[in-house]
Amino acid sequence: MTSVVSAEPPVAVAEKISSVDWHFADAKTQVGVHSIHPYPAKFIPQLPRQLLRLLAPRREAVVFDPFCGSGTTLVEAQAAGLASVGVDLNPIATLIARAKTKGAGPAVHPAAKAVIAEAQAMGGTVPDIPRVDHWFSKDVQAALAGIVAAIARVAEPAVKDDLRVALSSIIVRVSYQDGDTRYAAVQKNVDGALVFELFERAALELDRARGSHFGTLFRGEHAPSKVLTGDILTVSPDAIGPVDLVITSPPYPNAYEYWLYHKYRMYWLGLDPIAVREAEIGARPHFFKKNAHTAEDFERQMKVVFRLLHQVLAATGYACFVVGDSRIHGRIVDNVTLLKRAASEEGFRLEAVTERGVPSTRKAFNPANSRATSEFITVFSR
Repeated sequence: MTSVVSAEPPVAVAEKISSVDWHFADAKTQVGVHSIHPYPAKFIPQLPRQLLRLLAPRREAVVFDPFCGSGTTLVEAQAAGLASVGVDLNPIATLIARAKTKGAGPAVHPAAKAVIAEAQAMGGTVPDIPRVDHWFSKDVQAALAGIVAAIARVAEPAVKDDLRVALSSIIVRVSYQDGDTRYAAVQKNVDGALVFELFERAALELDRARGSHFGTLFRGEHAPSKVLTGDILTVSPDAIGPVDLVITSPPYPNAYEYWLYHKYRMYWLGLDPIAVREAEIGARPHFFKKNAHTAEDFERQMKVVFRLLHQVLAATGYACFVVGDSRIHGRIVDNVTLLKRAASEEGFRLEAVTERGVPSTRKAFNPANSRATSEFITVFSR
């Protein structure tokens, strides 16, 4: 395995990390392909970008994100010319991540226009979705069902996935859900015509974002990115392969509920949000049931992750985790301490830790359960 980070005394890493203003208060975050689909609590691109710069991997490096979400780390690795691997349990997340990292391809907008014409002419069957009338008007249901049916008949898999991303990106907006991180039903002025208009616009924006992003950032060969949908606690090391740098942010216990955020997106795309909920690390329902999860469960899960990393990470590589505190049944949980213990037990040592402020605009379904005023960038080595 080729090592990509030169051996340095631990103090050198700590000095590098502490030399950066990690707040990025005025940074633009929703640019290029980073803007194609809403996603909660995602990395701002400046975080992995700086970590890639500071830890200076060579061109042969492979970057790994075991909780890749919508693919921010993978996109930034590609921008640096580096191959990458990402894993996430949430199929909406990996659908978005693949769309962001696959590079230039067939235009989506013409396909979206054809899908709209077919949907309007042929319609579709509304899937069996719990409380669908509570969250979607009849007119919106009919339009969404028509689009879903028309997309299913698209022959080209890559185009079909792009169309699914465009559709997913508008579903909350055309529902009665108050907002992307506000799980309450409110009346909205939405109808089938708006569904078709927003779907076409989302496809056009995907084309523009991809063209702008890849035309600006890539000057040579497109760096490959492999995105896997699965539970990181059960993923085989062979599925990942050798990697040289890890940059990730695990789900905080009892803080963000990614399955809930994407619940109706999954239903409309024929996916199973309840299965995602059952396996999602940190999901709120785990802490309010018989034999409820505790902070120690998060530590145990992180031990499994570090055990995997010990098998795939180069001996001179680094594992960078961004975590914040949680609140479980009124008690503040120091997730950095839990992460440090898990890492130590699996043969890793802490090289650096620094705090960054979290913008007050960041939202969550469970704001009372997350003390999200700051988070911590931690760097471990083998």
